[in-house]
Amino acid sequence: MAFFDLPQDELERYRPTLAEPADFDEFWRQTIAQQGEFELGATFEPVHNGLATIDTFDVTFAGYGGHPVRGWLQLPVTRTGPLPAVVEYLGYGSGRGAPHEKRLWACAGYAHFIMDTRGQGAETPDPDPAAGDIAAAGFLTRGVLDPHRYYYRRLFTDAVRAVDAIRTHPAVDPARVVVTGTSQGGGIALAAAGLVPDLVAVMPDVPFLCHFPRATTITDHQPYVEVSRFVKLHREHAATVARTMSYFDGVTLARRANAPTLFSVGLMDHICPPSTVYAAFNHYGSERQVDQADKQISVYPFNDHEGGGPAHEVVKLEWLAKQLETVE
Repeated sequence: MAFFDLPQDELERYRPTLAEPADFDEFWRQTIAQQGEFELGATFEPVHNGLATIDTFDVTFAGYGGHPVRGWLQLPVTRTGPLPAVVEYLGYGSGRGAPHEKRLWACAGYAHFIMDTRGQGAETPDPDPAAGDIAAAGFLTRGVLDPHRYYYRRLFTDAVRAVDAIRTHPAVDPARVVVTGTSQGGGIALAAAGLVPDLVAVMPDVPFLCHFPRATTITDHQPYVEVSRFVKLHREHAATVARTMSYFDGVTLARRANAPTLFSVGLMDHICPPSTVYAAFNHYGSERQVDQADKQISVYPFNDHEGGGPAHEVVKLEWLAKQLETVE
């Protein structure tokens, strides 16, 4: 890979103006409020994981439309008092996996909730109201001709409900909930940051779903290419697609966040181009006047979509520990 996007000094200043729907806030207010008719009904069933230091619980809660969403809750076996919780959202095309796969946060002493991704993981189906609509292969254009039927309306709502669900567990301190994720998971984390007003920290890594107008024209890598392929075949819908996606852009949602944040970006990332990540970072918290001291981005100049990988996990562990010192 090679550098292909803006020079780093321009990236640091890159703050594009995005077209925001006039009813953006009302759209999301109604979307989240409508879920109140469905009881959360979070259940936590212990499962054997073969690990000596982590307890695992099989979680089910009612997500968008009351649809059951699965997840794993990982807790350190030796624990005292309610723990801060890290809610993790997953990358494109992946699900919660096996209980022993993700151990970092529980090993560090946190409650760790891994949310399955509807329709993408193996265990959470997606009852799709747009089934039969025209769409490109993948998830990025499912229901894209109507924001109310768009796939990510359901998934972002699941993310909000996941925070509500983890707060009901007695081992979790509901006042100390953090969200994180990589790629698609990072984009979902930004959505949660913009829709949940009382998170204590947000850690999006190489986030997907940001700055759609640029992302869909600067890269021909999956998954953004799904949009260009769709519009190539259905030119008459280009404006409709752009309008629908404007309700789900991580940049616009990031503007409404108010928690301290740690981003990561790879400057050779062709999947989530660095300018799209910086657009979200530079706009982050702008509507809530988040202090610049509460915003940090780790830059990995010679890395692609893996970002900082394990090295960045060390950065996250240290950064989050410092954030939580101020709220204990």
